[in-house]
Amino acid sequence: RGLGDVYKRQGIPSLLPRCSGTARRGEKVTQTTICFKMRKIERIFVHCTAGSQRQSIEDLKAEFRLKGWKYPGYHYVVDINGGIHQLLAIELVSNGVKGYNSSAINVAYMGGIDSHGKPIDNRTPDQKDALILLLHRLKQQFPDAKIMGHRDIWGTDCKKWKKYCPCFDAMSEYKDIE
Repeated sequence: RGLGDVYKRQGIPSLLPRCSGTARRGEKVTQTTICFKMRKIERIFVHCTAGSQRQSIEDLKAEFRLKGWKYPGYHYVVDINGGIHQLLAIELVSNGVKGYNSSAINVAYMGGIDSHGKPIDNRTPDQKDALILLLHRLKQQFPDAKIMGHRDIWGTDCKKWKKYCPCFDAMSEYKDIE
């Protein structure tokens, strides 16, 4: 499967929000876009939600609120069917990787654990396609950003990982995305 096929299957012309001009006097405004100054992005972190693949986006948002977080842990989440959901504008700081959030965009897929709560790469083919599409778009916007898994901040020795997220080697899998 090529990237063009992924774009076609998603049927979405643009995933990344753009700031638009303002309406002139007398024009009807049908959509409001709030624009923030863009942060310097050094990393794009890939995560798993470490929950059920069937979890809803609303349930995930509720989890973040229960933690008392002002903003969610991820900018984007990919559901089991490959749907890409934006939870937070990329100009804002999410709560994905402590100590790195101010210069990172955080992306997650629904899943990452089995029925016993053990780490597992259970991404569906649709999730894999959608992640490639999303990461490609983000990499185009932030060409100097490094794509890495959450666990990669602790190096390659799995004994030093505080979590297995995203349950696969994101750096190797996405090393060729431009």
